[in-house]
Amino acid sequence: MEKREDKQEEEQEQVVNPWEVTAKDGGKIDYDKLIDKFGCQRLEEPLVDRVQRLTGRPAHVFLRRGVFFAHRDFDEILNGYEKGKKFYLYTGRGPSSEALHLGHLVPFMFTKYLQDAFKVPLVIQLTDDEKCMWKNLSVEECQRLARENAKDIIACGFDITKTFIFSDFDYVGGSFYKNMVRIAKCVTYNKVGFLWSPFSLFSTSEFPFAVVQAAPSFPSSFPHLFSGKDDLRCLIPCAIDQDPYFRMTRDVAPRLGYHKPSLIESSFFPALQGETGKMSASDPNSAIYVTDSAKVIKNKINKYAFSGGQDSIEKHRELGANLEVDIPVKYLSFFLEDDAELEHIKTEYGAGRMLTGEVKKRLADVLTELVDRHRAARAAVTEEMVDAFMAVRPLPNMFD
Repeated sequence: MEKREDKQEEEQEQVVNPWEVTAKDGGKIDYDKLIDKFGCQRLEEPLVDRVQRLTGRPAHVFLRRGVFFAHRDFDEILNGYEKGKKFYLYTGRGPSSEALHLGHLVPFMFTKYLQDAFKVPLVIQLTDDEKCMWKNLSVEECQRLARENAKDIIACGFDITKTFIFSDFDYVGGSFYKNMVRIAKCVTYNKVGFLWSPFSLFSTSEFPFAVVQAAPSFPSSFPHLFSGKDDLRCLIPCAIDQDPYFRMTRDVAPRLGYHKPSLIESSFFPALQGETGKMSASDPNSAIYVTDSAKVIKNKINKYAFSGGQDSIEKHRELGANLEVDIPVKYLSFFLEDDAELEHIKTEYGAGRMLTGEVKKRLADVLTELVDRHRAARAAVTEEMVDAFMAVRPLPNMFD
């Protein structure tokens, strides 16, 4: 009984699953504990070096700086690739809002890098069915939001000759649905519920969606792309809160004759107010959106971005900034490409020679450029382009 209580107390310290991300007393997520709890592996520097060697490209900033920090069998993906065996990528988006924030862009920016570096096909699932079940949205509105979100995804620069975007409402059926049924027969309600949290209830609507999100991990779900390629491996870039879905999928895969999907997992992009978990779409001031103007971006950073600087210039010059809690520095770690400049800012700011206002100004410049570039790319995405990316068609040159 005492051991169970200890375990319950440990579980309550932080909750990380696809629906909830909270740390005890509003603190930071402990990613080392999360790795131990989930049983994944830390993504160490030798693997990053190996990616650079195999692709002949510099590692993405998200790899170099540990944004993607954990994995499951990513080394096996690289082992196969080194022997000439390709793989496919799978990621997704739950379309519940019209505008994406920067945290939503992180997995797509990284997935584009993986597609370009490894020259492999990609499937992107838009879970409009999930959002219809759990949000107060009609089927038609969820389908509309899926297409709007697809425009933002396409604007990230994916290769149309290697990319298939699908909405669940439009695509689920046939071979995909058969795999859903096969997966469902291999798991129990209690088993799936335990993967999310041993001490919370698992709703009847969540159970079937676990199967919907698992199915794209198996190549036979896409016969128009991977017919006769059941041995093809799948790599899933995602935030670590999605791990429970794919632990279930990895348990099922060998029983269905497939490779376990591999994962490469990111930490959470923090809210402007502090590093307490994920951004909240319900609080527009917690995030920078891709629809924000330069003025709005500047105002949000100046007013809401939590600073590790001191409360007076004199004290700041003496003590310097606390970089561990400073949100502008953390955002620059995501989006400032220049490693030398980032280290210069950290050194000068941490020593008190650079002030909070200077760091926030640099961040506003970096994010304004990023958002302006994305907005221009999205404006160029037509309805016909969305139709083309979402068309069920073969991709004959997807491994070239």
